[in-house]
Amino acid sequence: MRILLAEDDAELAGRIAAVLAEAGFAVDRVADGGDAEFRGQTEAYDAVVLDLGLPGLDGVSVLHRWREADRRMPVLVLTARARWHDKLAGFDAGADDYLTKPFQLEELVLRLRALIRRSVGHASPRLQCGALELDANAGRFVLDGTALALSPQEYRILAYLMHHAGRVVSRAELGEHVYDNGYDPDSNVLDVLVGRIRRKLGVPLLQTVRGQGFRLAAGGT
Repeated sequence: MRILLAEDDAELAGRIAAVLAEAGFAVDRVADGGDAEFRGQTEAYDAVVLDLGLPGLDGVSVLHRWREADRRMPVLVLTARARWHDKLAGFDAGADDYLTKPFQLEELVLRLRALIRRSVGHASPRLQCGALELDANAGRFVLDGTALALSPQEYRILAYLMHHAGRVVSRAELGEHVYDNGYDPDSNVLDVLVGRIRRKLGVPLLQTVRGQGFRLAAGGT
């Protein structure tokens, strides 16, 4: 899952990015409102962490422009402003959730995971596909009751496919959502990683659909 982090406090942004990466997210960082707006308009993100007090263009304006352009990714707003009318301005602009500074980084991770799964129609934090289960809150896969050992890249790929189980996901879409802006893998890299995941699963859940992409399907057909 790929996250845009728009926060101008470099120390805080560094801590958030580290925790998000450890939790299995690919993270793009920006510190300016104009950069945030551009990235949100042109890149594919599963969610955004947006500070309202950005320089150049404030977070509320950034969010207004995204929503006016029909950019629908879930947005979690961060702010030092605790007053209700400030929160209301964020929600009116199209925010999906709100955290007031200071906050617990673990709570940020949980809220992001919830926003992402709900945005694709999953009400429960436990996602199931055949014998495979993803505990979205814990960020852990279990296969037939046994924890599945995955590398960070493998986890991101399988988590994205799990959130979109049953649907064919193209290589281009998968690459956009599992790598940050600094890395652009070719299809061979994805094929290798998908092959490793398939071997670890040991069951025919992860399919390659020739000429189209990949699909996670419980039926294995």
